[in-house]
Amino acid sequence: MAHVAQWKKETVAELQNIIKSSNTVALVAINGIPAPQMQKMRADIREKGKLRVAKNKLIKLSLDFSKEERPGVDGLEKYIEHQQLAIVGTDMNAFSFYKEMERSKTKAPARGGEIAPEDIVVKAGPTSFKPGPIVGEFGKVGIPAAIEGGKIVIKKDKTVVKEGEKIPRDLAQMLAKLEIFPITVGLDVIAAYEGGTVFDSSVLAVDEEAYMENVRSAAGSAFNLAMYMGYVSDMTIQPLIAKAFSEALNLAVNVAIPTSESIEALIAKAQREMMALASLAPDALDDELKDVLSSAPQNPPDAGAGDGEKEEKKEEPEEEEEEVSEEDAAAGLGALFG
Repeated sequence: MAHVAQWKKETVAELQNIIKSSNTVALVAINGIPAPQMQKMRADIREKGKLRVAKNKLIKLSLDFSKEERPGVDGLEKYIEHQQLAIVGTDMNAFSFYKEMERSKTKAPARGGEIAPEDIVVKAGPTSFKPGPIVGEFGKVGIPAAIEGGKIVIKKDKTVVKEGEKIPRDLAQMLAKLEIFPITVGLDVIAAYEGGTVFDSSVLAVDEEAYMENVRSAAGSAFNLAMYMGYVSDMTIQPLIAKAFSEALNLAVNVAIPTSESIEALIAKAQREMMALASLAPDALDDELKDVLSSAPQNPPDAGAGDGEKEEKKEEPEEEEEEVSEEDAAAGLGALFG
């Protein structure tokens, strides 16, 4: 049997302890993080959990040895690829931990040889450099520069590296001088295990604003459906009662059922109908009703009507007056208030 170095046993044991004692176990990539930033990240993460950098083979062994106590944790093994990894154990839930790691990322200068995460653009405008040989250095790396007003000026916007391309070392040095930091430094969460489930980064990267908007939309649709169906719940009982009351009141008014709730609306309806009828037979009214009718608001005449149209409108009531006798009009008014 091959001899296993003691430090390897100790590393696996330490990793197992992290896996078994943490609510969430995450695989994080630490490729290309400079030593100073890595030290700071280690210090920051102590408040949230434990971080242990190890060889990929030892991480796989620790996951495999822990699967009996943490069923499903070995599902993280498929995310172990040819990159430098660490295991982080934390009491935070997987989604909160991912969000925290993304928030803690910072911008850093390129050293050369890195892959550009996005297009690197040098913006036009003045720099802090005085005229000198540096103008030629700008030109060598493809940055259009000139001397204006005693300073070196970038003549126009220039995309010096496109997304996915390598950043040349000499260009990286000039970008640093311009204080352009194209590299995002931080712990990249590859996948996380919690409660028997492994979540990869695509699942953990939740757009909270879009998620909440979907929740609000779903809640609104569910409420509308419940109201339409008359489904009673804590959320719909009051609106349903209000809706039923409104519909019952409308029905009572339409079929003239007097109740304590509908009597005012019925009186108002009768008043409107009485005034409409009284306006058709003004000569059949007593003095009191004439005063009421005269004080009622009149419909404004049509501003666009001509004189001939106005005369026709005046003639119409005269024709109707001939058809309605005083006895008939009095009988109609008596029926309204009898």
